[in-house]
Amino acid sequence: MSSFALAAAFLVLPQAATAPPQAAAAKSDRILLGSGRHTYEWLKNWMKLPAGMTELGSTHGGIVIDAKNRVIVSTDTVNSLCIFDADGNWRGAVGQELAGGLHGLCIRKEGEQEFIYAAHVSQHEAVKLTLDGKVVWRIGYPQESGIYKEAGQYAPTGIAVMPDGGVVVADGYGTSWLHLFDKDQKYVKSFGGPGTEFGKFQTCHGLCLDTRGEKPLLLIADRANARLQHFDLEGNPVKVYDQELRFPCMTNIVNGDGDVVVPDLKGRVTILDKEMKLVTQLGDNPDEGQRANFNVERAQWKDGAFTAPHGAAWDKDGNLYVQDWNKLGRVTKLRRMR
Repeated sequence: MSSFALAAAFLVLPQAATAPPQAAAAKSDRILLGSGRHTYEWLKNWMKLPAGMTELGSTHGGIVIDAKNRVIVSTDTVNSLCIFDADGNWRGAVGQELAGGLHGLCIRKEGEQEFIYAAHVSQHEAVKLTLDGKVVWRIGYPQESGIYKEAGQYAPTGIAVMPDGGVVVADGYGTSWLHLFDKDQKYVKSFGGPGTEFGKFQTCHGLCLDTRGEKPLLLIADRANARLQHFDLEGNPVKVYDQELRFPCMTNIVNGDGDVVVPDLKGRVTILDKEMKLVTQLGDNPDEGQRANFNVERAQWKDGAFTAPHGAAWDKDGNLYVQDWNKLGRVTKLRRMR
């Protein structure tokens, strides 16, 4: 090699060896979850609370994304619905009159306005709200069903809105019955009920309207039976899916791929495709003592691992937000990799 070539090599090699240390560290610190089209980056410290608020408070309910890409999370505190922008900045809280039990959220655009539908465990009802937290209507316990002697036996956990504006409410923490109400909030019928056989439930915890097939169906998380079930809109069982799940809480199908995200209370998030086949699983917690554990302290949280996923939703860009069931309040953003 000539002296000129040696000099050139000497000049080039140190430049490659001295890449900016910040960039190298940032790259090595990234936590990637999933695979293929569902690869995500775990964003550390995404949620930013306002001055004077050290904890969000018990996150036990649900999470939805509105048309402005705002993240709306329910808590069991007086801040029933906490609002964040996509960067995790606090944008306020609404629904204070619904403190202590708002659960199983879904969001629906009707005309030019969006509404949040939710079950309320401790108030024994289902509610429809505007985005600023004003109650449009309430549906109390279904006396007409003959299942309940009094309202205290009814502890609904999930709600889905039918194509015609009717709703199905899941009594997950009560009797494991589901109740259909028409668009005028009038009782129609009940279906399901407790049991382990096909069409029965042990904690019908969350549900959504599934419009991916030829006919719309209800996709219901049968939590303690470790499965999902499809029902038709008349309340008849269609199919059961009992693979790849531990303790499924909710179902959500709001993304362009037609996939369904299932937050699993026992420490991970599962994504299934249109055929209900496994695509990937995210944030699986290797510590079984943290799974489905409400009391995991902040110092024990590990980036890249969930403790008790209870709610999950995609935004319009395919990013995924996950709410852990936790006494201090834990919400994580997973940035979709393209």
